[in-house]
Amino acid sequence: MEFEVFCPVSSLKNNSGAAPKRVVIKLGTGVITSGIGELDTARIACVCGEIAALRARGTEVIVVSSGAVGLGMGRLGLDKKPKEIARKQACAAVGQSLLMQTWQAGFAPHGLTVAQVLLTRDDLTVRSRYLGVKETLRELIAYKTIPVINENDTVSADEIHAMLKFGDNDTLSAMVASLVGAQFLVILSTAPGLIDLKGTGQVVPVVEKITPEIEAMAGGTTSETATGGMISKISAAKLATRAGCGVFIASGGESEILAKLFCGRGPGTFFVPSGLPLEAKKRWLAYFHRPAGTILVNPCAVPVLRGQGRSLLAVGVTDAAGEFAAGDIVNIAGPDGIVFARGKTAFGRAEIAVIAGLKGAELQTLFPARKHLEVVHRNDLVLL
Repeated sequence: MEFEVFCPVSSLKNNSGAAPKRVVIKLGTGVITSGIGELDTARIACVCGEIAALRARGTEVIVVSSGAVGLGMGRLGLDKKPKEIARKQACAAVGQSLLMQTWQAGFAPHGLTVAQVLLTRDDLTVRSRYLGVKETLRELIAYKTIPVINENDTVSADEIHAMLKFGDNDTLSAMVASLVGAQFLVILSTAPGLIDLKGTGQVVPVVEKITPEIEAMAGGTTSETATGGMISKISAAKLATRAGCGVFIASGGESEILAKLFCGRGPGTFFVPSGLPLEAKKRWLAYFHRPAGTILVNPCAVPVLRGQGRSLLAVGVTDAAGEFAAGDIVNIAGPDGIVFARGKTAFGRAEIAVIAGLKGAELQTLFPARKHLEVVHRNDLVLL
């Protein structure tokens, strides 16, 4: 199904019909391979041609490419994904070089140079490394290269383990799109889009809001090389749209798919971005960090934080869960246990137990040398 009536790109074009400024394109293993360990070089060449056309129109493009583990499996003679982490890492080590060689060969006829960027989750959750990655990508784009990003599976034991359930390259692509302030994230896979399997059986052309009903349409994957299936793509779309990025999910096997998507004629599903993008620091707080614990607040604190943009004070705190230290990222939950905010705490778990419910004067007595006594300052707090 096409979505000609609703053209998501048109609202972002200027009077001259300029293309989007920056997009992230994620390709799944099933798109770039024709079997375990067999690259579909013809399809990769077509994708490279489409990306080159986008670049010629002034769009900056970052590629997130899966496939290293699957390529390594083929080169090492494996027909099933190993369960042992070290063997998965070996597959990734063998396959990553093959993957990059193929991407460079695909872009070479267009005079474009690729740049390999391997990331772990910590690279985007540790603030200093997050800023370093952001600056590196900025420089690569300034040099007019095509950054090709992949999970650093060779060293990321936790990430490979998580991929079996969450499909980390889908999530990674959404995090990268948020990091670089991309207008669009395009997730190309073997699926033609989000299919309403329990209803019409057709592709859902536009999703204005990701509801439980939309999430229920997603399914996993049975592929030996792919991870996550539609579940991880919906999760990625939720992350990216909250950061103000529009998301397409479409078939990587469709001819001229990028051109079709960006003129509003593409077969696939478009997820409408929600609201305005978060300020960069708060975006990092909200989506790039795994919270170390939870701070619980009383009923009075919830509307103050939600509606008045205030800092979280000790008087509004009732309890905490998890083990965390001052400076860690924590969830903030109301009396019902529902998390509604996230932020950087100025107090550790042990201190929270002591200061919960205290007023300013009482807190000053306990910490006479401290100038700032907010539990979570409003500049370090973001509503979810």
